[in-house]
Amino acid sequence: MPKVTPIGARKADHIRINLEEDVQSGLTTGLERYHFIHRAVPELNLEDISLAQTLFGKPLKAPLLISSMTGGTQQAAALNRTLAAAAQAAGIAMGVGSQRAAIDHPELASTFQVRSVAPDILLFANLGAIQLNYGYGVEQCQRAVEMIEADALILHFNPLQEAVQPEGDTRFAGLLARLEQVCRRLSVPVIAKEVGWGFSAADVAGLAQAGVAAIDVAGAGGTSWTQVEMHRAQNESQRRLAAAFSDWGVPTAQAILNVRTAAPGLPILASGGLRTGVEIAKCLALGACLGGMAGPYLKAAAQGLEATLQVVEELRREVQVCLFACGAPDIAALQRMQPLTQA
Repeated sequence: MPKVTPIGARKADHIRINLEEDVQSGLTTGLERYHFIHRAVPELNLEDISLAQTLFGKPLKAPLLISSMTGGTQQAAALNRTLAAAAQAAGIAMGVGSQRAAIDHPELASTFQVRSVAPDILLFANLGAIQLNYGYGVEQCQRAVEMIEADALILHFNPLQEAVQPEGDTRFAGLLARLEQVCRRLSVPVIAKEVGWGFSAADVAGLAQAGVAAIDVAGAGGTSWTQVEMHRAQNESQRRLAAAFSDWGVPTAQAILNVRTAAPGLPILASGGLRTGVEIAKCLALGACLGGMAGPYLKAAAQGLEATLQVVEELRREVQVCLFACGAPDIAALQRMQPLTQA
C-alpha cells in the first residue's frame, strides 16, 4: 500500500474538509445577475437538442467537466475511479487533482490512474504552476501527462492559497517565462486554471502570450481554499489570516468575460461555484465551452457510481432544457443568439 506523504496527508485533509465543513466563498459567482430570454415558441423538439462538443480533438456528449479534485491517497484513488467511470459512461471530461505527490513519490501514481475504467474520456493531468519555480520543468510536466495518459495538462495557479498555507510555496516571480517553455515543448496542450479566485484581464493576456491552449477561469463564488486552509490552521493567527480572505477574487461570470475580452477565441472552461445545469448554460451563453464542478461530484462519488451518474444526468438535462427554452438547437447557436439579459 502506498505510504502517506506530507502532501498526501494534506490532500486527505482537503477531502475531509470539503466533505464536512462549510468552505464557501463570501462572494457569489455573478451568474445570478444574468437571466435567459424565454422563448414560448422555440420551434424545436427537445429530443433534437444537441449538447455535443469537441475539445482538443476529443468528442464530448455534453459540455460537462468533472473538475480537478483529488489523488495521492487510497480514498482519493477510489473517488477518482468512480468519477472516471461516470465520465466514461456519460461521455464528459474529467481532470485529476494535483499530481505533485506522485511525481515526488512514484508509488502514488496508481491513485491518479483511471484509464482502465475510462479509456475514451477527455482527461486532464494536473500540476501546480508554482512548481515551475521550485525545480519542475518540461520533464516533470511530461511525466504527469504520461502517468495518466492525459489529453492535456492543467497547470493551476493558487497564489492566495499558498500565501495562507504554513507550508506554502510563494515565489511566483518569473513564472510566465517558465510557463512559456512548457507550452512550447510539452506534447499536449496546456490549460491554465485558477482554483477559485478567477483571472483578471491582465492575467489572461499574459497567459495567452505564454501560449496556453485554454483557460479554466475557476472564479470566485464556490469553494474558497482560504476557508479550507482556515480549517487546517495550526493556530489562531493562521486561522485569522485565512479567514480574512473569505470574500476575495474575481467572480466566475466576470472571469469568463475577462477571457473573451483579453484573448478572443481562446477556449474557456467555466468553473467556480457552479451548482446547476442552468448556471452551466449561462456560462456557455457567455462564451465558455465546458462547465466544471468539483464539490457536487465529490459528494456524489463518496456515495458511489450510481449517485455520481445521477448528478451528471440531472446537470445534462438542465442544460438541454435551457437550450430548448431559449430556442437554441445546439451550443454554437446558443452563443450566437446572445440569449441573456443582465439585471
